[in-house]
Amino acid sequence: MIAPGLRVPRERGEEVRRALRGSGALRTDLEIAREADTIVFPLVEGASVPDGVGTPAPFEFRPFGPAGPSGYRDRLAWTSDAKALLPRSFDVVGDIVLVRLADELRPLRSEVGEALLGFVPGARVVGLDHGVQGAERRRSVERIAGSGGWRTRHRENGIEIEVDVERAYFSPRLAREHRRVASEVAEGDRVYDFCCGVGPFALTIARDGRARQLTAVDANPAAIELLRASLLRARNARLVEPVEASLESYTPSAEPREKVILNLPLEGIKYLPSVARTVAPRGRLYYYEVTPRTDLERRTEGVVESLGPKGTWTRADTHVVHPYSPASDLVAYVFERGRA
Repeated sequence: MIAPGLRVPRERGEEVRRALRGSGALRTDLEIAREADTIVFPLVEGASVPDGVGTPAPFEFRPFGPAGPSGYRDRLAWTSDAKALLPRSFDVVGDIVLVRLADELRPLRSEVGEALLGFVPGARVVGLDHGVQGAERRRSVERIAGSGGWRTRHRENGIEIEVDVERAYFSPRLAREHRRVASEVAEGDRVYDFCCGVGPFALTIARDGRARQLTAVDANPAAIELLRASLLRARNARLVEPVEASLESYTPSAEPREKVILNLPLEGIKYLPSVARTVAPRGRLYYYEVTPRTDLERRTEGVVESLGPKGTWTRADTHVVHPYSPASDLVAYVFERGRA
């Protein structure tokens, strides 16, 4: 049947689907249509769609038949015991789906990949995520469904980020954190984004235009290359200075600034004393670390002790960003430096 539609690029499919569902604009009695590099979403008559999201146009949609699968698990003809081993969550980066599987499910990874490829709107390829490894934080990814490379464009918080999930660090689970930190940057602040990866913190802060100076530092040349590519399309790109350098070589001569970010969750603690010296008086340090759930309060005290002399720092905030494993979380530790 003919109904109002919204045509969007495939790589934006999941992002737009969630937005339309959240606003009540997505019709659920008609099937989403897929055509080459685009997806067409059926819209509720009279629904408003923000400018720049896609191209509105009438389209001939197919009505839904009998109730289809409500999740990717329902696409698998497995026993309930086998399905119980499947992960409840997965990551969508642009048109790439990343999933982690228990060892028992590795022989069946292709079936899981095909189920996810058919379930996630706009998905082009599904990768089995073997984790981030090495000093340059490169992710080991195994293709289990779909085609094409590991480079994509990911949208979040109104910005577009160039990502290669295999060559440089990026996590879509930090989108809210990127926005939260950006909201705390005041007019005229100078900012360091250490271990910046492909630069989501820097790009989000630059979007708002309040920072006076913003330096994004990473030792991985691929990460800096991708950040430079994003800056070609970014708002206020002139504010961002990408720097390829290690923390050891950069921090000793770095002048103090009002906001400093260190997102190195598994080994950042060893660099914390040198990074702390780059925070200006009354400035803030945003430090991210994987912490056991039973150790949160004690760990907060340990982190502040590693920053410098007692009484120099006060805790501004500690909060869980997202679960990391069955027993630990990625935690944001925010500290404020006292007056000089």
